[in-house]
Parts: sequence; C-alpha cells; structure tokens
Amino acid sequence: MQQSSETIGTIAAALAKAQAQLVNPEKSLVGTIWSDEASGAQRSFRYAPLSSGLDIVRKTLSQHEIATVQSTSIDETAGIVRLTTVLAHASGEWIASDWPVCGISETATAHRMGAALTYARRYALFTLVGIAGEDDLDAPDLTTPTAPTPKVDKPAENKIGDLNGGRAHSTQQFSGDRRAKAASNRRKPTLEPQASASLRDQLTAELKDRRRMLQIGLNGYLPPKTLSPRPMPSASSRLSRRGWRVL
Repeated sequence: MQQSSETIGTIAAALAKAQAQLVNPEKSLVGTIWSDEASGAQRSFRYAPLSSGLDIVRKTLSQHEIATVQSTSIDETAGIVRLTTVLAHASGEWIASDWPVCGISETATAHRMGAALTYARRYALFTLVGIAGEDDLDAPDLTTPTAPTPKVDKPAENKIGDLNGGRAHSTQQFSGDRRAKAASNRRKPTLEPQASASLRDQLTAELKDRRRMLQIGLNGYLPPKTLSPRPMPSASSRLSRRGWRVL
C-alpha cells in the first residue's frame, strides 16, 4: 500500500518546522506489564494519554497547515483490524502509516477492541509526528533475576545426646557432671598455723597414751607371740577424716 504522495517536499518542510515546536506530552498515567513466565514478575511504566497527545499535535500541526486523520479498516486476508494514520498538508501532499489493532474476532467484545484501538492510535500518531509518550522499556528484561538464597550449614548433631534420648538430655547430663566435679574440687577448711600445731600436739599425745595403755594390757593378758599391736592411724589422717587439713 502506498504510504505517501508522489512528492512530499512541501509537507516535509512544514513538518520539520512543526517538529521544532512539538513537545512530548506529560506522562501522567501508570501501566503495568506482567511477565508470561512462572515467576510472575511485573514492571510498571508511565505513559501519556491519547487525549493530551492529540491536543499538542493538533495545535502545533495546524499552525503549519497539516491535518491528522486516523481511520480503521478490516484486512480479511490477514484476519486483523488495521489503523491508518494520515498527515495531510494543504498542498495535497500526505504521509501515512498502518498499524495493526487486533484480530477480527475481537470485534465481538467492543470494550477489548476499543482498548486496543486507543493503544494503536496513540502509538501510530506519536510515531508519525516524532514524539514520545511513554517510558523506554527496551533496555532491561522484564523478568527480574532473583538473588540466590545463601546456604546455611546445619550444626553437627550431638551423637552422644542422641543415643541418650536427645540433645536436651545430653545437655542436662553434662551440666550435672560439671556440678558434681565442682563440688568434689571444693577446698576443705584450713586451720590457722598455731591452731593446727596445737591440735596436732594434742592428738599426738592422745595417741601415745592410748598406745602405751594398749601395750600394758597386751603384756599382761596375751602371750608374747601376740604382742604385735595393730598400727594406729596417724594424726594427719585422723584430722583429714574430721574435715581438717594439717599444715
């Protein structure tokens, strides 16, 4: 299909002057694109509505005798609805572009076809006059990569605790052993040097007296062969039994 008149010198000059005055419309709306992948990633972008773009384009192009015309047609061969956008100059020269709108089956649902037509009109018009009406989405991929989950090492299990009924039982048993060991290592009370010496002398004297009395009794009542008295405990051992430590 022919996309322009045989000559476009006049309309090209007029369009060049108009483009020097055109500005991009304000991106006042926000849209969301959903990824087709299982991750369900989404991305938002800003875009300008068709109405704000038309206001800018009409006001600027009319000053240079350029009109905008947008019409639809049905392409039976391709099975789609097409949109044709034309920039027509007062000299009779024109420039046009075609844009696919939707499949013919979509005409059964007017609201879906209307949304697709608005989308197509905005893209076709903004492209033909050379303005931008939405954010650039070409550079990044729509699917945002997910950061790998750090692997946490599992602490080694207490094998002894498992055999004795679990980690809690093992911990309790270990604590009890520590308490018993601490109790056994507890220091015994210590006497002062003078008191310790006095007590030692007293006990030594008592032992001598008892040994002498035992010797006398054995000499008087037992035959000579049995005169081997049992050794008496030392003073230090007796003090240890009483809980004292002799210096």
